Amino acid sequence: MAASTLTEVARLAGVSPATASRVLNGSARIPGKDIAVRVRQAAESLGYIPNAQAQGLAKSSSGLIGLIVHDIADPYFSAIARGVQEAAREQHKMVLLATTEGAPESEKEAVGAFAARRADSIVIAGSRTSRVEDRDGNAELAAELDRYCRNGGHVGVIGHGIVGATAADGYHVVSVPNEELAAQLATELAASREDFVIIGGPEGLFTSDDRIRGFQRGLAVAGLPAADVIRTDFNRAGGFEAGLALAARITASQPRTETKRLCIFAVNDVMAIGAAAALRSQGLRVPRDAAVAGFDDIETLRDFRPALSTVHLSLEEIGRQAASRAAGPSADDAGSPPITGQVILRRSTEVAHPSSAES
Repeated sequence: MAASTLTEVARLAGVSPATASRVLNGSARIPGKDIAVRVRQAAESLGYIPNAQAQGLAKSSSGLIGLIVHDIADPYFSAIARGVQEAAREQHKMVLLATTEGAPESEKEAVGAFAARRADSIVIAGSRTSRVEDRDGNAELAAELDRYCRNGGHVGVIGHGIVGATAADGYHVVSVPNEELAAQLATELAASREDFVIIGGPEGLFTSDDRIRGFQRGLAVAGLPAADVIRTDFNRAGGFEAGLALAARITASQPRTETKRLCIFAVNDVMAIGAAAALRSQGLRVPRDAAVAGFDDIETLRDFRPALSTVHLSLEEIGRQAASRAAGPSADDAGSPPITGQVILRRSTEVAHPSSAES
């Protein structure tokens, strides 16, 4: 059965299509009450569904927020998405979602699709990158976002601004103190550890590089040598791969004392989970054979054993702020508190006796 048309609604209500459009699409020029009632009754009886794009033109607002994340299955991004959704409800808007696996080219396509649907604002969550292979993609993404902002759009970016973006208006960045918090974590772990290694993402990934730099700074402040750095994919699989290499290193080393036990810092929790799983697969135990710490304090950690030491970030608040700041000139950026975090030391980095270690 074909969908009912605006013309059919207007005919049944005894008005012109323009009048029916003003009633159903939210124009400021609303006809008299009796006419509006007739139009709505006709639309309901015919099962008419208003055209969202037409409504957006009439109201100068589509009521849509575009959200771009690397991977919605990652608990980090799903928590941010909840925060964006919360802000969207406060703004009486709906969220459109795009996942891109972190490729700037895919982010550019998502921005173009959201702009074509006249999204009122766009939130971008995911680390920026300065890698050579992403140079062209970054340039294309920046150009697409500049064009969107010049046409009245607003963008909320989490972490770092868009590489190469030049538009003066429309960009709102929610800064996350990754480097400072990683330095705090290193300082607290340094009190009882002497042998450190960092599992980081690919070089040039801003979030990973910030956390690596901060952790190394914290070790230096504590008077300890810089940690070895293993570069791998910025996900659980990358953590697992690095964990296997570290398991071989631990197994091949001389008998360890508690003070010389390896302490592994993975720059996000999912990588830490992968590393711990790799150690278990090789018969090693956390924290007996190696200490493990992560970053983000994702919700998944509630069920992870041993409880993982990490840096807590209010991910939902980060998402909420990004969406709220991107709401436009009326958004009160100054009224939003700066994002903070907290180092949380748990079982995975305790000095454990062999009999009490958890696997």
